Amino acid sequence: MMSRWTRREFVRSAAGAVAMAKAAGVVAAPVQTGLRGRFLTHVSVVRVNQIEVTPTRSIGQDEVADNSVEHVSARREAFGRGCPGGRMTWAISWLALYDQRQQYKDVRRLLASYHDKFGDEVTFIPGGYFAPMYATREENRKTIHTALGEVSKMVGGGYRPQCLVAGFLDAENQQHLANDEGIHVCQGQIWSQHGIDNGDGDGGICYPYYPSTEHYLKPAQGKADFIDCVCLDGWTCDFLTARREGFEGKFNSRQGVGPIETVQDLGEAVGRQEMMGTTAMHFDAGHALNGFGFVTGIWETSLGNHQHLEWWLQQVRERWPDTRVMTEGEFGLEWRKHVRNNAGLNYRFDAKGTGAPGSEKDLELEWYMNQEFRLALLGPAADKSKRMAIDFTRYDLPVHEPQGLQREWSLMNVLNQKGTRPQDKPKRLGELAAEDQRMIFSKYPELKRLA
Repeated sequence: MMSRWTRREFVRSAAGAVAMAKAAGVVAAPVQTGLRGRFLTHVSVVRVNQIEVTPTRSIGQDEVADNSVEHVSARREAFGRGCPGGRMTWAISWLALYDQRQQYKDVRRLLASYHDKFGDEVTFIPGGYFAPMYATREENRKTIHTALGEVSKMVGGGYRPQCLVAGFLDAENQQHLANDEGIHVCQGQIWSQHGIDNGDGDGGICYPYYPSTEHYLKPAQGKADFIDCVCLDGWTCDFLTARREGFEGKFNSRQGVGPIETVQDLGEAVGRQEMMGTTAMHFDAGHALNGFGFVTGIWETSLGNHQHLEWWLQQVRERWPDTRVMTEGEFGLEWRKHVRNNAGLNYRFDAKGTGAPGSEKDLELEWYMNQEFRLALLGPAADKSKRMAIDFTRYDLPVHEPQGLQREWSLMNVLNQKGTRPQDKPKRLGELAAEDQRMIFSKYPELKRLA
């Protein structure tokens, strides 16, 4: 190793990241997972209808014209220009998988060629992101099994995807993936989504975890409820805006790295700034705190916006040149290789507002996420002593997923960041119940100062 490092080499190192974080006032937590580096995954969705909630029912708009061979090619070319040598994941819907029009036959051949040429992953997306909201567990199990077999035939050569892209997926079907399909990675939750689109699912951990058999948002507490399927978030969001409900404040609470909520809603200049600001929450302070950073997003091919994907990837490559851009399955399996259960999870995030709508520059939000609970503290960036708890979700308590078809699939108990229930009011840590305080302070004794 060279005795003298350039500034870029220093920043790229774990030690450099920690040192810079300390200089910025961020105290690094002990790293538990063993995974190191910066990781980015990009998923593009190819479909026929906007929301194919079941194989025989769609409730969105027809998108055939925007899922042409030309659109798919333009997306892959933009990705390649933005990240030469990177690999991406393609998620194909049920209708796009079986449509016999020449357009979709050509699209399927094109996706198979991307696997052969670039190492891209091709997999299935059930339910237009909302499979548990519109079909039973058994119906979704059969749909997933059949579609995965069709994907294997489509790509050929004994191909098998390493992950499923699902938006939301119940615990039982994530267990089905692991036990019956041999797939151990699932993009199975949309972190902090509530009051947006066709499904609600707040209450989980935004970084990888093994889900519990009780609830897909609950990290497994031990062997008895352990599912050997790495559950991944679908969209990296600005932590500040994500604490809101739906469109509260007349902005989209899902602002982050997605094009709809950023460049489409905010305009190119502000939208691109928000994309990079959200990325930095994970690749700067987040990387220092956790030893690794993970940024992900699902972009529908029908949206276009290819130029913004190219720009974003180029900026990431310039600012964080060590970033590894890989498929969903590759990343999930890399994490799984280092982490065998949830016992050592200790994710920390320290996010300052970006200045975009809903992301106030004078505020700072700290997240603590582990096997037992998640905790969010919000307050003025200039005065840490005024931090208030806006979320405390316990994972040690029994919980059950919905058994019928409904949009609400969240995990909420003590205190939830969205503020949708009467008890969801910001509190000093000392105002929480004694048992809640005991849990928090035994894990993070430094927070006693905020009681």
